Amino acid sequence: MLIAMMGAGGVGGYLGVRLAQAGEDVTFVARGAHLEAMRRQGLQLESPLGNISLRKVTATETPADIGFVDIVVFAVKLYDAEKAAAAIVPLVGPETRVLTLQNGIDSVDTLARFVPRSQVVGGATHGIELGLTAVSGLRRF
Repeated sequence: MLIAMMGAGGVGGYLGVRLAQAGEDVTFVARGAHLEAMRRQGLQLESPLGNISLRKVTATETPADIGFVDIVVFAVKLYDAEKAAAAIVPLVGPETRVLTLQNGIDSVDTLARFVPRSQVVGGATHGIELGLTAVSGLRRF
């Protein structure tokens, strides 16, 4: 399964690491220092469920570089939602599903302005308390 993680911070990074560990083909969309650190050192997850170190990850700043995927996990901060929603359009083919994992009630509507509403799935996470410990590290508390 081809998965694009739109947002590689706490939630997107954690879920992306877990999906990659399970054997899924995950590409992270990130920016700035976090993107550069992921390219250099991969991603490390410290968790009571077991630590994971992905030494090599696929990461880009440009979603159009990826092409169509099966699933886009949309896990960006609300203040970035509009710009990020526009950026995922090249990832979304006729069979793609977009799973939004954002706080608030408007995320499905925001995404539906850019991709067909029938392909958008509202989601929630529970019990994942996370923090970035360093530029490319995640810690689950």
